[in-house]
Amino acid sequence: MPITTAPLAVRAAPSAEQAHAIAVALLGGFDKHYALFRECARAARRHYEAGNWLAIQNVARDRIDFYDRRVHETADRIAREFRGAGLDGASGDALWEQVKQHYIGLLIDHRQPECAETFFNSVSVKILHRAYFHNRFIFVRPAISTEHIDADPPSYRSYYPLQQGLRAALVDIVLDIGFERKFADFGRDLRRVLAAFRHRVPRPFRLEPNHQIQVLSAPFYRNQTAYIVGRIVNGIHTYPFVVPVKHDAEGRLYVDALLMDDADLAVLFSANRAYFLVDMEVPSAYIDFLRSILRDKTAAELYTMVGLQKAGKNLFFRDFLHHLKHSRDKFIIAPGIKGLVMSVFTLPSYPYVFKVIRDRIAASKDTDRARVKQKYTLVKHHDRVGRMTDVLEYSDVPFPRARFSEELMAELESVAPSLIEQDGDHVIVKHLYIERRMTPLNLFLERCDDAQRMHAMREYGDALRELAAVNIFAGDLLFKNFGVTRFGRVVFYDYDEIEYMTGCNFRKIPPPPPDYDEMSNDVWYPVGPHDIFPEEFATFLLTDPKTRECFLRHHADLLDARWWQAVQAQIRTGELVEVLSYPEAIRFDRTFGTRRPRPR
Repeated sequence: MPITTAPLAVRAAPSAEQAHAIAVALLGGFDKHYALFRECARAARRHYEAGNWLAIQNVARDRIDFYDRRVHETADRIAREFRGAGLDGASGDALWEQVKQHYIGLLIDHRQPECAETFFNSVSVKILHRAYFHNRFIFVRPAISTEHIDADPPSYRSYYPLQQGLRAALVDIVLDIGFERKFADFGRDLRRVLAAFRHRVPRPFRLEPNHQIQVLSAPFYRNQTAYIVGRIVNGIHTYPFVVPVKHDAEGRLYVDALLMDDADLAVLFSANRAYFLVDMEVPSAYIDFLRSILRDKTAAELYTMVGLQKAGKNLFFRDFLHHLKHSRDKFIIAPGIKGLVMSVFTLPSYPYVFKVIRDRIAASKDTDRARVKQKYTLVKHHDRVGRMTDVLEYSDVPFPRARFSEELMAELESVAPSLIEQDGDHVIVKHLYIERRMTPLNLFLERCDDAQRMHAMREYGDALRELAAVNIFAGDLLFKNFGVTRFGRVVFYDYDEIEYMTGCNFRKIPPPPPDYDEMSNDVWYPVGPHDIFPEEFATFLLTDPKTRECFLRHHADLLDARWWQAVQAQIRTGELVEVLSYPEAIRFDRTFGTRRPRPR
């Protein structure tokens, strides 16, 4: 989002009534959006109670586009109804300043002011010239504080085991959540939760006078699970927890696990998964609560995870500008093998990479910019199951020219000149994707020890399996297209060859004819555009003996076309497979209490 301090033209003050009317139209567009946003969460609750998992997925997918539709709708309305008001260009500067001031006044008692400011920006940039992306006209900095805004009833409830007894407090929590379905065995679930808590909290656990359990009022929904999110306060200590609640085969509810470890919670709230559906009147109150239990997550990440991805993008960009002001290193070409589709650069002090689609894509890729963008849109709308990194998409992003290394500048001007523009002291990148930086798997394997290699190859195969379960085939399986996260998970991040599983034709290589010359480079069988031969994976992936051994120990069946065909058959039956958002090892055993973590 370019920012300029260039002098602005002066003109006579516009009508205050006109500026107020535009502000009202802008806020009306946002309020319509947020009402639909909350209705999606309520629909998810109804579908969860009904056990309609496909409907929950559809709601989560469709909701992603709601924001852009309301932005276009509102921008068109303003352009139509205020055509003669001088909305764009230097002549409209005084009007837009007044519109912003009136808009701020309308937000004084608003329950979602930070999201409404983002909506104002989104509409404004469709109307204003880029030179007006300035804090006088849009919200580069927030104008309304979100501190202590709360809903009625409050965003979270507090329960006091010392006063009412622990069992009564836990019963009240579940009653207040308001599930309509009955639990199969609530007493059993309580015992399991308490046993798991005692196992994970240091002993002795002495109850302090301020001891309480605080729980967010609305559950979080994703796929086939509802999540109760809370924290236990005891003295100066706070213990976060998340309780997944699922349906059994008879449609009754049961508690499936207790999540308390920082790593498990971070993976649950990873942006590499589908966004949660949660009914929030005051989103800032939910984000404040989540930040208290997920201390390594930024507000931008958490807004994104609860489905407010545009607010997340806005906050991310503010954080980015802040980092630029407080750092001095230069943007460089990202380490690793250069891609044939993307040019990738990074700022060493900032944990993200910036990806620009090349103007000329290698012929071997058989794609173009439009199709690459379609693939990234597909991933944005799909359940990423923790195995595909979330991507932030931006247009017209300014970078200080002085912060670009000469090597990077030459690279961008060479491979993507249509997307690069120099504007004074800034380089404007007209379109890019931003992803969290990870260690490329190929580089990780070059310097890891034997135990890390075994874990990484098991993770790599698990990533392929879990993506296949949700109808995704990564396409290009080379290790350079996968990254290793700080939690040791392997995640896919190169989407230009991604395909639906059901669009692929997995085949076994037929035996060669008797007269075939083994020295020939020609294949003896026809190959269609969607044909895939899994037994070839070993040829181009598993060239290192140690890596091959590790892969075959856990995933030899992935080299057999029959495994992939079986997954395709399951998908075509319409059966929905849920890839769990937490480790299998912490799930409660249905018969014998809690499972202890198993070695992998």
